[in-house]
Amino acid sequence: MTNATELRDMDDAALNDHLQTARRELFGLRFQHATGELENTARLRLAKREVARVLTVVRERGIDADNKELSR
Repeated sequence: MTNATELRDMDDAALNDHLQTARRELFGLRFQHATGELENTARLRLAKREVARVLTVVRERGIDADNKELSR
């Protein structure tokens, strides 16, 4: 699990890679949960939070870019 500060320090390519990895993990956990193989269901919640955390940083960057364009 990565905290928001570490995510903000990543460049865009690394952040997108991290997002893809987190989404793949979440997909796998959902599949395991549906088939009854998942022992620790709390991992689902943590994976969802990780995806949300990454998407929040991506959105923050988009808003910052929009604000910079408007201030010109």
